[in-house]
Amino acid sequence: MTIANFTPWSALAGGAILGAAAALTWWGLGRIAGVSNIFGRLLTLERGHWGWRLAFVAGLFVVGVVAKLAFDEHLAFELNGGEWQMLLAGLLVGYGTQLGNGCTSGHGVCGVGRLSPRSIVATVCFMATGAIAVFALRQGGLL
Repeated sequence: MTIANFTPWSALAGGAILGAAAALTWWGLGRIAGVSNIFGRLLTLERGHWGWRLAFVAGLFVVGVVAKLAFDEHLAFELNGGEWQMLLAGLLVGYGTQLGNGCTSGHGVCGVGRLSPRSIVATVCFMATGAIAVFALRQGGLL
């Protein structure tokens, strides 16, 4: 099995940017940059922290639009599932983030970086579940 289009330098740069953003959120605001928590609390209209949460979520969308405009030919992907499958996947991820007390960004990037035992266990569970799902889907011919 070969890995097509593996680009270690762009992956390293992306990881460094993500880590820097998480560190700046921690150092600058004293907050963990867990996207599900930031977005979820934005929806509850929690007082006192609404502005920075809105700016964070808006920044995610703005960067996505800028990346699409600047690097469209490098961002092509094929969506194998339909809209209902994506909706179900999104709902399951949302439920999982509530069940796991955080998402992959909160636990995997921020929690592991802080050497949080709970986050390390959660990240191992995320990764193992993902590996098992890919294996099962490939064996079933769905991937």
